[in-house]
Amino acid sequence: MKSLQDKVVLISGSGGGIGSEAARRFAEQGAVVFGCDLSAENQQATVDALAADGLTLHGSGSVDLGDPEQAAQWIDDAVARFGRIDILFNNASAARFGNLEDYSVDDWYFTTRNELDNVFFSTKFAWPHIPRGGVIINMGSTAAWRGTTATGKVAHSATKGAIVAMTRQLAAEGAKRGIRAVSISPGFIKTPGTAPFIANTAVKEQLLSGVLLDRLGEPSDVISMALYLASDQASFLTGSDFVVDGGMLAT
Repeated sequence: MKSLQDKVVLISGSGGGIGSEAARRFAEQGAVVFGCDLSAENQQATVDALAADGLTLHGSGSVDLGDPEQAAQWIDDAVARFGRIDILFNNASAARFGNLEDYSVDDWYFTTRNELDNVFFSTKFAWPHIPRGGVIINMGSTAAWRGTTATGKVAHSATKGAIVAMTRQLAAEGAKRGIRAVSISPGFIKTPGTAPFIANTAVKEQLLSGVLLDRLGEPSDVISMALYLASDQASFLTGSDFVVDGGMLAT
């Protein structure tokens, strides 16, 4: 039996990077996967890639989860088709980076909208449809736990710190309903979003300087943790943040 057979899994940001890997790996474990992405083109690319391997990704783009009406519609569409939400994986995020003195108010609002508001909206509207035994997985970051001189990230650090804190509260409120809530904090992972930093040799070397395993993380490293946390094997885990960073925070 596959570990997530027939579980209804919602994955935001399934059009690329960690989200695309999540859609594939959850589907391989027997889950019914319903995704969305801000880019309809990227979402369709993931749908097609999975279909080529005999896997199914439901849902289409473009969906802007920073808009509460669109977030509610995404949830309503999933419930109308599948009746419930067993696992909500709040993966989608988009941030703007820069040092504080150059960081605009618009940059701040863009990042909080696309890394915090979107998680709140999706979770709020999904909450009534998550049954006992359900799981919420939120995407945090090592930015919640440490600063860096490699790149300015004041808003990103703030939103991801909030995600980790919000996850603890969701765990507290969900316990009486049998809902678990956990977060994953990746370190430096190779994704389309980190491509500009990887392309900058000096920034890449600085970001990797504290990684004990001396390599970039892969989306599969993060999703291996997500699959475990979503499964019944993790049934005694809630309210915690799980760091996947190659040892970065150990230095």
